[in-house]
Amino acid sequence: MNQIALYKSEPFPLELHKVRIVQKLHLVSLERRLAAIKEAGFNTFKLSTKDVFLDMLTDSGTNAMSDNQLSAMMQADDAYAGSQSFAKLLKAVQDVLGKKYLLPAHQGRGAENVICQTFIKPGDVIPMNYHFTTALAHISAVGGKIAELLYDDALNLQSTNPFKGNIDIDKLEKCIQENGVDKIPFIRMEASTNLIGGQPFSIRNMMDVRRVADKYGLMIVLDASLLGENAYLVKQREEEWKENPMEEIIKMMTSLADIVYFSARKLSSSRGGGICTNRQALYQKMEVLIPLYEGFLTYGGISVREIEAMAVGMYETLDETMISQSPEFIKYTVNNCVAKGIPMVTPPGVLGAHVDAMKFCDHIPQSQYPAGALAAAFFLCSGVRGMERGSVSSARDEKGNEVYADVELLRLALPRRVFTLSQVKYVIDRLEWLYDNRQLIGGLRFTYEPAVLRFFMGSLEPIEDWPARLVDKFRKDFGDSL
Repeated sequence: MNQIALYKSEPFPLELHKVRIVQKLHLVSLERRLAAIKEAGFNTFKLSTKDVFLDMLTDSGTNAMSDNQLSAMMQADDAYAGSQSFAKLLKAVQDVLGKKYLLPAHQGRGAENVICQTFIKPGDVIPMNYHFTTALAHISAVGGKIAELLYDDALNLQSTNPFKGNIDIDKLEKCIQENGVDKIPFIRMEASTNLIGGQPFSIRNMMDVRRVADKYGLMIVLDASLLGENAYLVKQREEEWKENPMEEIIKMMTSLADIVYFSARKLSSSRGGGICTNRQALYQKMEVLIPLYEGFLTYGGISVREIEAMAVGMYETLDETMISQSPEFIKYTVNNCVAKGIPMVTPPGVLGAHVDAMKFCDHIPQSQYPAGALAAAFFLCSGVRGMERGSVSSARDEKGNEVYADVELLRLALPRRVFTLSQVKYVIDRLEWLYDNRQLIGGLRFTYEPAVLRFFMGSLEPIEDWPARLVDKFRKDFGDSL
């Protein structure tokens, strides 16, 4: 369905859409790329898109919208209260996610803020499969702590484990017993675990988590931002669900959670976010914070035009053809890189292709941020903007000591229906060149370090002038080529 078999060639992912609107790209000169990364403080978040060729920083808000979404935006009812656009979104949430009540939020982190402020008190512990950066920040801001309960082999980056996002049930039981039920407001599951390579959890595992939650009278909160992709990989990898349609897989996952929240920037190829539940009491606990932090209950800080697109995008999440495009391009990228010896996170997950920076740059100590250095080096040799997902994305402890990430990754996001196969092949080619010349990459150190979410705004500098060496080698190998 999403991959074509060829007569005498290896199969490749097939785009099951046509391009009707295009946006011009620019591949600036090597000299300009060097100047740009210096101006950005060697932080790809701070690059201007005028200097970026392929923007693989994130899939948040960058997925291509469909013609049906764009046309729906013209039908928006821009009333402050009681908007019919919101009624359409509520109906989509009920149909697709199976939840009766919806609280809109301007994006996923707005939803996290409301949930954390409502349910977490100082000293609480949140068991989870793995944290996301903004989720950890919101939990910490209200005095909570996290307990990451992955199975021991989940951080083995090169493996065949199909569900590295699973919660270890024995660890979950132990966490509850050691901390006490009164210290655990809910169990959080993330579909799919962003910071360890977009790795999914299985429905069987979520059922087991539900069983433990019911045993102790605890809630499950599901971050459903990448729910469609998690469902797609369940269909591909979990034997008992291979024949089920996406609709049934998605509803099974959401039915096991008391609260589901999401970023529509990921889930439905639009903007905004939301919190949904079937329990009126939970809805009423949270609703008072929506007008305070987000907006009125029928817009929540979201443009009503985006609400129309969210509603359409929610239904499109059930379309396996649409959802499959990103995971299949990721799989193609990962498998081709692995064939060239490049260390990647396997099996391929969702969100993007993830490069194992600790192995790619094994000569750079973790104290010099190898994933951040690799992201900067890859931009230099390709014009492609990826995202550091390692210790730069981590945070210091209460005493100011560095807390190193469990893994150091360069994420090359592949949003839905955005890049062509030739662009993906360019990425693989430049990554292969960089891997062959990886000893030229050096470390980084902070020159400006915000206390919270430093990876967004921080600035770094090379510990030595390795960018100049890398540029010289690139020019020697490619001449005047960009």
